[in-house]
Amino acid sequence: MMTQPGAVVVGGDFLGLGIVRSLGRHGIRVCVIDDERSIASFSRFTSLSVRVPNLRDPDRAVMALLEVGRRHQFQGWVLFPTRDETVAAIAANRERLSEIYRLTSPPWDVVRWVWDKRNTYMLAARLGIPTPRTWYPASSMDLDGIEGEGPFVIKPAIKEHFLYATGAKAWRANDRKELAELFRRAVRITGDGEVMIQELIPGNGIQQFAYCAFIKDGRALGSMVVRRRRQHPPEFGRASTYVETLESPHLEASSLTLLRELGFYGLVEVEYKLDPRDGCFKLLDVNARAWGYHSIGHAAGVDFPWLVFADQMGDTPSPRHAVPGVHWVRLLTDAPTALVELLSGSLNWRSYLSSLRQATVEAVFSREDPIPWLAELALTPYLMLRRGF
Repeated sequence: MMTQPGAVVVGGDFLGLGIVRSLGRHGIRVCVIDDERSIASFSRFTSLSVRVPNLRDPDRAVMALLEVGRRHQFQGWVLFPTRDETVAAIAANRERLSEIYRLTSPPWDVVRWVWDKRNTYMLAARLGIPTPRTWYPASSMDLDGIEGEGPFVIKPAIKEHFLYATGAKAWRANDRKELAELFRRAVRITGDGEVMIQELIPGNGIQQFAYCAFIKDGRALGSMVVRRRRQHPPEFGRASTYVETLESPHLEASSLTLLRELGFYGLVEVEYKLDPRDGCFKLLDVNARAWGYHSIGHAAGVDFPWLVFADQMGDTPSPRHAVPGVHWVRLLTDAPTALVELLSGSLNWRSYLSSLRQATVEAVFSREDPIPWLAELALTPYLMLRRGF
């Protein structure tokens, strides 16, 4: 397609739509590849939309990317994955894919440290970065070695299969009986050795923070810190529904220590939860890709996808940092999340309405590009069946 390289976005939900808009505003041609009906294909900034059979299976995903790249002559185009399993598939097949694409995510020897949380927490311990207390039972026989009476968190070391099978990021076990029951159910999904047990850090989304950045050569060429005001579901959020930018030098320093140790390149989100019992930020997860609310960066002065694209074109940007006090909301999931909190008494109407008035960026609605918002409304039943939300 023409001579100047464009970008290929793998996954066209609201996250992918944010990348499409970021690059489209700069006149970059963008192709969206997806295995489901996606709203990004309706954007006026999308040059081409390609539907493929399956992106969850790594081999089929790689074959699809190679076939589409060859058919449309995407030589030198910049590849943006939006899902963790796609990041892993690209990392494991880096040599083949780099014959066509410019890759924005790290190689496997880096990705493996964040793909499997057992590796992530082992590295964090070595670097002195706090994490929730965690146990790795090989079988039900090992549950007796877990201290305490609960509540506990049951979560997979590698989240993708568990997430797609259950629609949940983690399960809560209120006592040891429930722990044993839920552990057996989780093992039937993930297999032996992949289920982790953690202490439950009190609090919901408002206790969760993230450091988000474009990292190159140990430096943050673009960075911001955010706080989740609300998430869906409220206790173990699969996704943020309302976030705000703020300043936190401590989280920046802690995250950069980890990312420099990895030799990380690309977009990354490092998630933490503030433990009210000891006032300590504890590492939860590292996502080696763009994150759902990255479009807040454009309003906060850090256009993350464009920075990566410019760097791939040889025009490495100067470092920039997001300004505090910018708010992002995804109304489709925030409204039901807020309703749950309103009914439980953890949120009042005045605070909720005030937060909506503060919102600078809506994840999908845009006056300059309104059709994806209408498409999302029409596709909501399909999305609920496909993803559970």
